[in-house]
Amino acid sequence: MPHILIVEDDDHIRSALRLMFESEGFEVDDAASGEVGIAMFTRMASDVAIVDIMLPGMTGFETCKQIREVSDCPIVIVSARDQTTDVVLGLESGADDYVTKPFIPEELLARVKAHLRRRPEKSTNSFTLGELTVIPDEGIVKKSDGSELHLTSTEFRLLTDLASMNGKVLSREDLLERVWGYDYFGDTRLVDVHMRRLRTKIEPDPANPTFLITVRGTGYKLVL
Repeated sequence: MPHILIVEDDDHIRSALRLMFESEGFEVDDAASGEVGIAMFTRMASDVAIVDIMLPGMTGFETCKQIREVSDCPIVIVSARDQTTDVVLGLESGADDYVTKPFIPEELLARVKAHLRRRPEKSTNSFTLGELTVIPDEGIVKKSDGSELHLTSTEFRLLTDLASMNGKVLSREDLLERVWGYDYFGDTRLVDVHMRRLRTKIEPDPANPTFLITVRGTGYKLVL
């Protein structure tokens, strides 16, 4: 039974989400503030978290950061704020997805289920990126000194899916479908922000990438 944490200060929305996910077989924790949500997550880590941005006290951004510090679970932000700056800040805070209010409950449910389904495909083919070694079948990236470079599950999936293309370009729409897990009616900003985050981790000079290359007007490719 998947375990979901809902952090939402609107009582009506929080109750409606609880009922929907419980009817789908989820075990649900819900909180009206980030502080309470973090305490619940600390007590029992969830498989996925839904977080509003505008919360009393601790913001949703900070809530996402604190969850991401201790877990790689999928985080979906649900917010009425739809400006690009808010979307980018939410994703930079560690969220995997961003849904704007008002939303269709069935679409949110589909997104959550897609995040729970998606896992990096197993492969025995490791590859190197400069001083980094990516081992897909173990789900890890190792540095030259043997220590592990931490990637979120979304970042790892982006990296390995691009590697599987042998230098061919994947469009943003293709990446949304492959990485986010279903025929996605989403926002290509998700791809761009995650690519920027991934570059800061794997590129020697993120401002001048040599591995993750943007093909203007088309998408992205990985140069090995």
